[in-house]
Amino acid sequence: MTQTIGVLMSQDAEAVKLCSALEETSRLVGASFSRDRVWPILDAFREALLPDGAIIFSAQINAGEVGDLEYTVQVSPGPEGPYTRALDHGLLPRTDHPVGSLLSDLQERVTVEDWFIDGDITSGFKKVYAQFPGSLQKVSQLAELPSMPRSVADNADLFARHGLTEVALVGVNYQRKSVNLYFQLPGDVLGHLDPEVIRSLLREIGLPDPDERMLAYACTAYRVYVTLTWDSSEIHRISFAPMPSPGLDPSALPARLDPELEQFLKNSPYTYSGERINASAAKWSPAGDHLDLAVYHQIPSRLLTVFTSNAVAA
Repeated sequence: MTQTIGVLMSQDAEAVKLCSALEETSRLVGASFSRDRVWPILDAFREALLPDGAIIFSAQINAGEVGDLEYTVQVSPGPEGPYTRALDHGLLPRTDHPVGSLLSDLQERVTVEDWFIDGDITSGFKKVYAQFPGSLQKVSQLAELPSMPRSVADNADLFARHGLTEVALVGVNYQRKSVNLYFQLPGDVLGHLDPEVIRSLLREIGLPDPDERMLAYACTAYRVYVTLTWDSSEIHRISFAPMPSPGLDPSALPARLDPELEQFLKNSPYTYSGERINASAAKWSPAGDHLDLAVYHQIPSRLLTVFTSNAVAA
């Protein structure tokens, strides 16, 4: 009994610390922090928080303006899974929409290695991510899932023509009823994509030619991901994510940062030794291009070694 009480107290303490870190980071980016939106999520998942799991804080920039603050937390699925836990704690409404069945359908096909939840400090619980890098899935395999949007099959040929064939992670956005497919790039193009391939891809999606600086940045991606829905075959967004690395230089980014976002990159709280690990993604949609910026608040030791070693090698 004493040991159980100690574990519960430790879990409560971790949730409280994470909530405080989010509030501190919100001030850095000038975002409005809502404890009423954040704490119910952390409280619901406090028993699922992993001592060495990834926790990522992210903000967006568009034309130099600060966006909102989001957070992604790696969790233990438990016997019920993250989506069911969110439902049981009233974080999401129950639905007959296929968005509610997608992860269970996915689990029948593949062993999920890592689970993540995603929240917004103002709008609440948003997403669940299922990662399976050891069991990469072909687009055609995922398209066969009963609840997968038809848009996956409709765009399979487009993806294949541009070298996007294997998926390592699926994200489900329950607020927007959309799905993200994260493509793992082959080793021979990882980090140095052909700019003409990206131009062709954007053109076929129906997007204008990219800004040259954003294009050059996208060419350094190690993962590409798309946003799709059940409502149409349209690719609503495409994103190119370079490998996370320590000590991101704001002057190297393909967009102007205002002082608040620089403070976010330089002063966000983190729990590990060495420099902060930063992540980013160049994104295009019909509304234009923008840049996602992120800081690893907490990171598994294995990933810290990988990202640090990769930066040294580069």
